[in-house]
Amino acid sequence: QVQLVESGGGLVQPGGSLRLSCAASGFTLDRYHIGWFRQAPGKEREGVSCISSEAGSTYYVDSVKGRFTISRDNAKNTVFLQMNSLKPEDTAVYYCATVHQTDYSLCPRIANGYTYWGQGTQVTVSS
Repeated sequence: QVQLVESGGGLVQPGGSLRLSCAASGFTLDRYHIGWFRQAPGKEREGVSCISSEAGSTYYVDSVKGRFTISRDNAKNTVFLQMNSLKPEDTAVYYCATVHQTDYSLCPRIANGYTYWGQGTQVTVSS
């Protein structure tokens, strides 16, 4: 059974850091693209970052460039999202998602490109 489980969310003050994890089970991540998305109350789901399977190329939405870093550890079957210099506008539920590399040459930037989703983890940035 394919499953993605996010963890690492929580409450942090502005300027703080969090590291989100996305652990995969039921399949191996090395041939899958991984995306991180977020959804704030009353807003549409937004693509934050993604990392491609073999090439490892990455994408970041402009609002997080220079602050967030996506990485993958295929040996641990886990993808990480390191979030630094957090701002109140980063507050949202964060989701990871995955799709097999045969569907796209690079990781998709939109939600419709992904097949499997985790349940999400809440990130709240507030003083």
